[in-house]
Order: sequence, then C-alpha cells, then structure tokens
Amino acid sequence: MSSSSLSVQAAPKAFHFLGICGTAMGAVAAMLRDQGYTVTGSDEHVYPPMSTFLEEKGIAIQSGYRPENLPAEDVILVVGNTIKRGNPELEAALEAKRFYLSLPETMKTYFLRSTHNLVVTGTHGKTTTTSLLAWIFEYAGKKPSYLIGGLPKNLPQGCTRQDGRHWIIEGDEYDTAFFDKRSKFLHYLPELVIINNLEFDHADIFDNLAAIQKSFSHLVRIVPRNGMVLVNADDANALAVVKESPAPILEVGFSENAAVRIHDVRPHGQSQSFRLLDTEFTLNMSGLFNVRNASMAIAAAHFYQIPLATIAEAVAKFQGVKRRQEIRGQVRGVTVIDDFGHHPTAMRETLLGLRQQFPKQRLWALFEPRSNTTRRAVFQKDLPSALSVADGVFVAEVAALEQIPAAERLHPEQVVADIQAGGVPAFYERDADAIVARLNPLLKEGDVIVVFSNGGFGGIHQKLLALA
Repeated sequence: MSSSSLSVQAAPKAFHFLGICGTAMGAVAAMLRDQGYTVTGSDEHVYPPMSTFLEEKGIAIQSGYRPENLPAEDVILVVGNTIKRGNPELEAALEAKRFYLSLPETMKTYFLRSTHNLVVTGTHGKTTTTSLLAWIFEYAGKKPSYLIGGLPKNLPQGCTRQDGRHWIIEGDEYDTAFFDKRSKFLHYLPELVIINNLEFDHADIFDNLAAIQKSFSHLVRIVPRNGMVLVNADDANALAVVKESPAPILEVGFSENAAVRIHDVRPHGQSQSFRLLDTEFTLNMSGLFNVRNASMAIAAAHFYQIPLATIAEAVAKFQGVKRRQEIRGQVRGVTVIDDFGHHPTAMRETLLGLRQQFPKQRLWALFEPRSNTTRRAVFQKDLPSALSVADGVFVAEVAALEQIPAAERLHPEQVVADIQAGGVPAFYERDADAIVARLNPLLKEGDVIVVFSNGGFGGIHQKLLALA
C-alpha cells in the first residue's frame, strides 16, 4: 500500500459493507479490495451490473441481511444510508457494540485528510461531471483518486485510489446514514466545490427547497479561503447559496455575467461543439445540460493549471457514463437507450438532447417511478410536461407503493391522463412485461426508446432487445 497517506496506513485490514450493492458503496468496496484489504458485504438488492462487478473483484456478497453475515473478526462495518433500524444485521451489530462508520466517514477518516479534494455537487449532472473531471486529470497524467456514483466508460471503475494528490468526488446531498442526517458531501473536506444546479429533490428527507439550500450553504462554509467554489451562473437557486462563501466564487454558464461564459454551442448529431475560455471543445454527448456539465469540469481543471489543449483532447475522448443516455442495442431497427433519469428536469433535458441526436425519429419514453421523490406526488404536475417531450410515453406502477402513505403517493394514471390531454399518446401499464407487450405492436423501424429508471425496471432493456 502507498505510504503517501498516514491515515490509510492506520486503517484496519478488513471492512464489511451493509448495503454493498449501492453504487457508491460498491465502488468504495472495490477500491478497498484493490488496495489489499479484505472486503465482504451484504445486500437485499443483488443484481448486475454491480453484483457481477463485485464478484469479479473477489468480494463475497451475502444476499439478504442476517446476523450471521457479520464477520467474526474485528472489522470496520460500513453502514450504507439505505440501512434502517430493524435491519437484523444492523441490530446484531448494535447489540454487540461493533465499530461502525458511514461511507462518507470511512472516506474522511482513512483517505481524505492528507489529499486535495474536489467535490462535485448539484441536483443533476453530478456523475457525468465527476467522471469527466476525473478523466481530464487522468488524461493529463495527474493520477487522481476518484469516487463516482456510476461507472464511467473511460475509467476502470467508479472508485480508485492512485498516487496523485487529488481526490475527485461526487458529492451527494442525500443523508449520510441512519445515525447521521447531514448531507454526505459535508464529510469530504473540499478544497474545490462545483455546484452544477439546485432544485427540490429527495422529498423523503428534505421538506422544501430552502432545506436543500441550507445544506448546500453549509457545504460552502467549509471550503477554505484558498479554495474555490464553481457555481452555475444561470441558476438562481445555486447562486443564492454561495453569496456568503469565504472562498472565491467562479460563475460558469451562458449568462452575460458569467466569469467563464459558454459560447457558440453547435450540435453535430451525436456530438456537439462549444467555446469556453477562448478554446473550442467537442463533446460526444447531446444536450445543453451536458455542455454545462462539461464546462464545469473544464473550468475546474483549468483552475488546477491543466493546459487547455490537454483538456480539449480529454473532452473529445470522453465516452460518457453507463446508464446516462447509454445505447444498449438495436432490434428490428429500433434503438434502446438506458438512462438513470428520475427527476422531471433531468428527464426533460435528456429527451431534448435525444431529439437533437435523433431529429427525424420517433422517441418513446418509458418511466418507472422508483426514487423516493418520484414515488410521491411532489412531481405530479411536473412529470407530464417533462415526459411529453417524447412522441409516446409509458409509465409503470409506482415501485414499493406500500412504503408511501396513501395521501403522499404519485398517481401514475393521472400522469398518463395529463399527457394524453396534451395530445401525446401515453399508457399506464403495471410492469415491464405489460409495457413490452403493449409497446411491441406500436414500434416502427427507426424508433428510439429511452428507459428512465434508477433501478433494474424488471429487466425491461433485455426484454425489449429480445423482441423478435
């Protein structure tokens, strides 16, 4: 193991993860295994790609939570933020007074205290921006460490520790653990913070937009005076939280007031070009939101004195992230695309980007209400307008409906009715099998299907690609 970090040398030899198949949890578990630690874990949601990725790393995963899953030897228990009181494995750990940490605490304690940390935040675009920023540093030979809540195509995995002095981290505003309700990003000791955008989300833990803004303002307060805060110049909600920043602020965006202004965006089918910092960049992703994401990464890399010519080469070679506008395949001339989108703004922007990429083709949107916010009625009125950007829409049954109080539930049938009222064909079907059966006879050669879900959606991608 590297001797560059005193805190890493003090780490124990073994870790056990409760909730190991979470994207960030699995990524950190794999990084620890690569560093030579013994790693085990358990989860009730064991499915590819994370399950196969961890198995390939030689990490033993127990399906389901049981007291006997806990290793007998003295290990650090890493408790994911989906783990709640009543979980039998957690309860056994508490009764035995086993030592446990949250995932962000684990990172802070053993890895981040002696490094220079860049934290990427915002309601949308965190994963893509973090992946591109890490790739630029990697391409420039900086040997960065990184923690990304997804699987970037240019990098071997979502979390890697290297010998460079930088950690590039996707900073989630969601709560840390059952015992720590602060946002995860408050643990990451940032020197530089990116705030991509800011909207209401996570209705299960935040009461309103003001509560989210308060958490972001706490993050800004812990940036040192010799650090930097990059903020979206076009987002009033984001600008509001940086007003009292002790660190310098750099505004990035399309606004005339932006210190780093985006110019001359030109679409080229599956790619687009734009100018920033008197330099032309080509990005192999569609949509204005991805230009914003890329511009934040470019501005941050430029702050760390990576040459603009090197940054431009890296951006041109960036291949994106799995489950972000990812083409999964074609069948009968129909293209199937997977996207992690689950917030109305993210889905609308993705659909607009795909309109740019496939301008003359019919676009179908298939949506599974699965996140803690979209299962609730918070976006009852926003979802129809977002999904109506498509030429046809399917909405599935709300996942785990019994977990949501009846008065708070999203009504997908009403979402569909509102879309239909706007003149766009829309259908409510219970599950993946019913959607595929209803959609199949409607498909024509050249159609494009985008599947929106932050879960497996009943294997709908494979079922679509298996159509004869």
